[in-house]
Amino acid sequence: MTDLPATTILVVDDRAPKRYLLKNWLTRAGFTVHEAVDGHDALEKVQQRPYDMIVLDIKLPDMSGLEVCQRIKADPATTSTPVVHVSAHAVDAADRTLGLVGGADAYLVEPIDPHELVATVQAVLRYYQARRKAERLADGLAGLAETTLAVTMARDFTELLGQAAAGAARLFGTPAAVATEADTGWALALADTSGDVTVTGWEPPAEDVPVGSYRLTGRAAHWQLPAGWADTGSVTVTTARFRAARPSLYLFTGEVADEDHTGLLTQLSQALGAAAEAQRAQDQDHQIAIMLQRSLLPRHLPTVDRIGLAVRYEPASPQAEIGGDFYELSVLDDKLLIAIGDVVGHSLHAATVMAEIRHALRAYAIEGHTPGRIVSLIDELMVRLLPGEMATLCLLTLDPRTGHARLANAGHLPPLLIVDGKVSEIWHRAPLLGINHPRSEDLEFVIPEGGTLLLYTDGLIERRDITVRDGIADLSRIAGTVDDDLDVYCDRLLQQLTNPPHADDVAVVAVRRL
Repeated sequence: MTDLPATTILVVDDRAPKRYLLKNWLTRAGFTVHEAVDGHDALEKVQQRPYDMIVLDIKLPDMSGLEVCQRIKADPATTSTPVVHVSAHAVDAADRTLGLVGGADAYLVEPIDPHELVATVQAVLRYYQARRKAERLADGLAGLAETTLAVTMARDFTELLGQAAAGAARLFGTPAAVATEADTGWALALADTSGDVTVTGWEPPAEDVPVGSYRLTGRAAHWQLPAGWADTGSVTVTTARFRAARPSLYLFTGEVADEDHTGLLTQLSQALGAAAEAQRAQDQDHQIAIMLQRSLLPRHLPTVDRIGLAVRYEPASPQAEIGGDFYELSVLDDKLLIAIGDVVGHSLHAATVMAEIRHALRAYAIEGHTPGRIVSLIDELMVRLLPGEMATLCLLTLDPRTGHARLANAGHLPPLLIVDGKVSEIWHRAPLLGINHPRSEDLEFVIPEGGTLLLYTDGLIERRDITVRDGIADLSRIAGTVDDDLDVYCDRLLQQLTNPPHADDVAVVAVRRL
């Protein structure tokens, strides 16, 4: 008996006695044998199901065995199927050479010794099975690399789990599921072999998962997987946990096929666990940065007679670095101080520069300086104490009783003044802060009763597919209709002009004379 795994061989010969002998010898050696009576019958059978080997006579009634072999080897679906030629007529060296050059893996001439036949079949199969195992391993490693890249590039936990489950299903050819604790709680992504992914909430079993990577087999119901998810109800569970204080990652697949399958499972679960840890750390860092940035912004809006106020600040998505957008609303004596700005760059450092500018702005404003003088003092401070840093700033004071406004702009986008549905851009061109260039006189204008002034940062209008000028035009078209509730107004602007997750911070300030 052969020590090779159970294999199926197709014997192709038009002579029944010879087919009987070949089948008998191979069956006694432990192989499963099917028969074909001619070339067309053989080609039809190999299209219907895969065979581990084909024993093929050279002389067939409908076509040459050489042509049958060439067709089998030319088809990508059967090109790796080994073929052994047998012949009682084409027996000289030239015939054997022609058969081997045509794609055959071995060539036997009659009379055939049964022991030689079995030994030849076993030798060819050993080579092909080793080759197929190496190909499967290479495909598995390529799939592992592809899945690892996809989860590493994921923008959030939902995408990470979905990519992980879909990759595992492709890799192992069975339904797969991946679960871990995300920022909003435990989540489970399920993927079938067609690539469809569903992400739901999930509760892990009560038992504690040790640190490291472990594999076990259990019932799908025990792990609270959906009914019918695994046809047999039995699943292989691979866990990855890097620290005791961290939640585990669970990878669910069908039953383990072999050692290569086991190795890929372990490597995949460890790669997914590392990606989840990186995503978790990134989310935490981003939340800390957002908390820091929010702490540097005004905590409450001032209450001013005859003035309505609304602000919105939307941080960039976790995949984008924190920015330096800021705004200021303060009451100084009988005037309302309004400011909005943006530090050039995106990083935690930009947020700290923003804090220094905002604190300087408040200090200079308390001293009673005009907007233009405040901008000049901040510019001088940056040149001396923050060399190389640049920022934009739009600053104005407003008299709530008269609507008189005095504005100084340092490279920031123009505010919009909306009166009775008509939108005007308030341009006051001046250089950015931090470059120490001369500045023009303050711009003075009036916000009439019922008028609304809208200030914003570039995150509201900038998109890759349009210019800044087009972005301001889009905002002007939408901003002309001012809702009775300024909070609703700001929300509508964000909804219509931005598409979360935000690539940049967005700050909006709306001021209306009642």
